[in-house]
Amino acid sequence: MHRISVFIGLIITIALISCKQVAKKELKPAQIFTDNMVLQQKQKVPIWGSATPGEKVEIRFREQSVETKADENGKWKAELNNLTPGKADSLIIIADDQKLVFHNVSVGEVWICSGQSNMEMNVGCTWAKLNNAEQEIANANFPDIRLFIVERNTAFAPLDTISTEGWKVCSPETIGPFSAVGYFFGREIHQSQKVPVGLIQTAWGGTVAEAWTSAESLKWMRDFAGSVEKLSKMSSNKDSLKLQYEKDYASWLLETAEADAGINGTDTIFASPDFDDTDWMKIKVPGMVEQTAIGAVDGVFWFRKKVKIPTKQLGKDLTLTIAPPDDTDETWFNGVKIGESTEWDVVRNYKIPSRLVKEGENQIVVRLGDPQGDGGFMGNKEDFSIYSADGWKMQIKGDWLCKVGYDKRNIKTIPMVPDEPNRPTVLYNAMINPIIPFAIKGAIWYQGESNSGMAYQYQTLFPAMIKDWRSSWNQGDFPFLFVQLANYQQRNTLPVEDSWAELREAQLMTLNLPNTGMAVSIDIGDGNDIHPGNKQDVGKRLALAALNKVYNEDIPYSGPMYKSMKIEGEKIILDFDFKYDGLLAKNGEELKGFAIAGSDKKFVWAKAEIKDNQVLVYANKIKQPVAVRYAWSSNPECNLTNSAGLPASPFRTDKWKGITQPEPD
Repeated sequence: MHRISVFIGLIITIALISCKQVAKKELKPAQIFTDNMVLQQKQKVPIWGSATPGEKVEIRFREQSVETKADENGKWKAELNNLTPGKADSLIIIADDQKLVFHNVSVGEVWICSGQSNMEMNVGCTWAKLNNAEQEIANANFPDIRLFIVERNTAFAPLDTISTEGWKVCSPETIGPFSAVGYFFGREIHQSQKVPVGLIQTAWGGTVAEAWTSAESLKWMRDFAGSVEKLSKMSSNKDSLKLQYEKDYASWLLETAEADAGINGTDTIFASPDFDDTDWMKIKVPGMVEQTAIGAVDGVFWFRKKVKIPTKQLGKDLTLTIAPPDDTDETWFNGVKIGESTEWDVVRNYKIPSRLVKEGENQIVVRLGDPQGDGGFMGNKEDFSIYSADGWKMQIKGDWLCKVGYDKRNIKTIPMVPDEPNRPTVLYNAMINPIIPFAIKGAIWYQGESNSGMAYQYQTLFPAMIKDWRSSWNQGDFPFLFVQLANYQQRNTLPVEDSWAELREAQLMTLNLPNTGMAVSIDIGDGNDIHPGNKQDVGKRLALAALNKVYNEDIPYSGPMYKSMKIEGEKIILDFDFKYDGLLAKNGEELKGFAIAGSDKKFVWAKAEIKDNQVLVYANKIKQPVAVRYAWSSNPECNLTNSAGLPASPFRTDKWKGITQPEPD
């Protein structure tokens, strides 16, 4: 009996050993650890990954050796500490008989580069044009700048893994796909601090800030709590998500058709040439609806314009050109649909068959879809025309008529494609969480265009996102530097309410958070391109903020910031911070960009002059001034700077209700 017991015990022991061998897992560090990486200097540097549960893991780097043990789930983490820059070395990770060696590992400054398309826009970009791109690529020989790109991805719950090609040494061969703003920022830091710089790009064009914010933060915000709860219950299975999308899309079509004032059953009544549009709002085209009394509305807008075609063009096929709709369009000519497109930022060219052209007045109708952000027409005035093959051309810019079809807020079902990035939390989950807690110095951020229609909400959302990242990284209030939106769209001839101005104000207000900095770009945008080519100065201005606020260099880093006002008779006197050696008008010209209003809240263009290092603002029409605004539009003409040549931030002195501020409940 004793021999049988021993035999059974031996069998059990062998089985347990066999099970243990089967259960052994591959040693895997997080995917952010690769050859050529940069580790953050002078602070704790977490190294983490997975291995066999209970297995001892050792990390070696230079003179440091630290040990840890994988937990019951196979997760492990250890910390190197107080690393200093120097010659590149190898990082070694050992677990039992497994050994991983990462080569060419440097120590220096690590920065996150995040946001939407103006951060994602790369040095070798083909969908936008970087200034002097070919020379920038040829000169990008900086072996101590390292580049890491987190590939696009979405998730309804936090992920541990990412898709990436790993860290790359900056060179003419590798710089092309990397963020231009990130690169120019990193280059300035590297050349100033004389240390290696690691840049982590995690950006996605056209995305909203709530997508980059965790559920833990958003669930406390009334505007997002419901969406967060709904997303937490959604399946991660792509097939089921596709089926849900198809179901929601069918419901959405029915709901929007029923809600759209321009549609009656199967009839697009607003497209009819005979429809009575006498009560429609007159609007300048190109331009954005948010700049009109309609205000911040997402959904569908209808546009109509009557045109007279010369008699000699009758009987000919014509072409209608309209500047890029923001975002989608369906277009009719004399009640017949001649084209439609969902492409964003693309000029439309639709053929008008000769049979549709009639003598006298002809009716153009555009149904414009705007799911988020600003809605209207971008591009040049020259992009609105009708022309024929024989060289005749007629401009159709200027006054059109506009009416809201439906407001998205009144639609219950909003279909989302399975990989839709513009949902709360999904980019934080897939593109931020997997790189936490990789040690960083700070973050740079260029985003806001997609939130402009909800600029008032951004006043709380953006600071919440920053605090969310800081809490997640557990590195305290690390530096967070951001770009204030550049000038863009058609320039207004009169002072207007403007959603982009309100978004810039929300960004300016975010400077109330500790250890933040803002690069003003109101003078280096492009009225015709939401992706301006001058990313060099954007990167440099972010770097100026970093060099002063983070690296303690005594240099000018900010343009003038509004400080206070006082009223003296018919004038308002403005004072500013960050004047340095004095306020200036760029190129010595007359000050531009100021508007003034009385208690009726009606702004007019104002005269402005610099006196005693302050700005005096006045207008003959305003005898009892109350408020001043500066650069308060999407694409203002403005030129106030300081002695460092840095532009003043747009601002307003009033606290009057903006167009993106909702009515109180």
